[in-house]
Amino acid sequence: MMQKVLVTGGAGFVGFHLCKKLLSLGKQVFCLDNLYTGSQDNIAEFQGDKNFEFIEHDICNPIFLEVDEIYNLACPASPVHYQRSPIATTKTCTVGVLNMLELAKKAGAKLLQASTSEVYGNPFVHPQPESYWGNVNPVGIRSCYDEGKRCAETFIMDYHRQYDLPIKIVRIFNTYGPKMLPDDGRVISNFIVQALKNDPLTIYGDGIQTRSFQFVDDLVDGMIKMMEQDHFIGPVNLGNPDEFTIEELAREVLKLIPESTSKIVYKDLPEDDPLQRKPDISLAQKELNWKPQIKLEQGLKNTIEYFRQKI
Repeated sequence: MMQKVLVTGGAGFVGFHLCKKLLSLGKQVFCLDNLYTGSQDNIAEFQGDKNFEFIEHDICNPIFLEVDEIYNLACPASPVHYQRSPIATTKTCTVGVLNMLELAKKAGAKLLQASTSEVYGNPFVHPQPESYWGNVNPVGIRSCYDEGKRCAETFIMDYHRQYDLPIKIVRIFNTYGPKMLPDDGRVISNFIVQALKNDPLTIYGDGIQTRSFQFVDDLVDGMIKMMEQDHFIGPVNLGNPDEFTIEELAREVLKLIPESTSKIVYKDLPEDDPLQRKPDISLAQKELNWKPQIKLEQGLKNTIEYFRQKI
């Protein structure tokens, strides 16, 4: 019998790529999205597929579907979007997650939660292993997302302990690729769009803060491997341990868009913006036999080509 899979947030950036991969694996895919940051344009290519169904719905409202697996991606992931409606963001991470856990319990489904490296906050430990509990400001402007995701992990683990619910938790580090929104607000999409428009590349802070960037295909591969695991529930880091300063990233983007006349400008660093972010992926390598395959240069080329067509 064909496996039925629900992808919440399925019309978003990562959700599109996950739906596409699951369909290629012969799954029946239910894509659920409230279209806050997702778009039906993203999933237009699937609409003629008999194994794909789109449901416009907010997970903060209960729903029941007969499914075998749930990938819970529903939540805005960019500061621009989650700070625009912080209460809704926190509700998605709490009320929404509880609804998905209840759905999993009633349907007898396995649930994978898309958590985030933001649970580590502005870390004192570098790189960040899963055993690190983080340094998060619970009353800062990012806390709707950071603390929301931390609370989501608590609910998920307690459902696992109390109801023996099969769950998985992946902590996703900075991810990029085609289908990102031009106004996503995250650094790679910002730099590419600014360079293609010949606008100044905006660096917040002095540019020496670091990030580790993984291409979306690597992330999707890791998520599916995690879902297929029987014994290992996580949490597990999914990210690329290759670390770059923000200034190095800006110069790489300009190198790959040689026709751009953009210059780099510097502005004040936002509140609670982490200074370092790099995953320790030794657990993912051990338990999932997973590590990223796509280097930054190749991933940037693919993403730049997408934005060239989009813009």
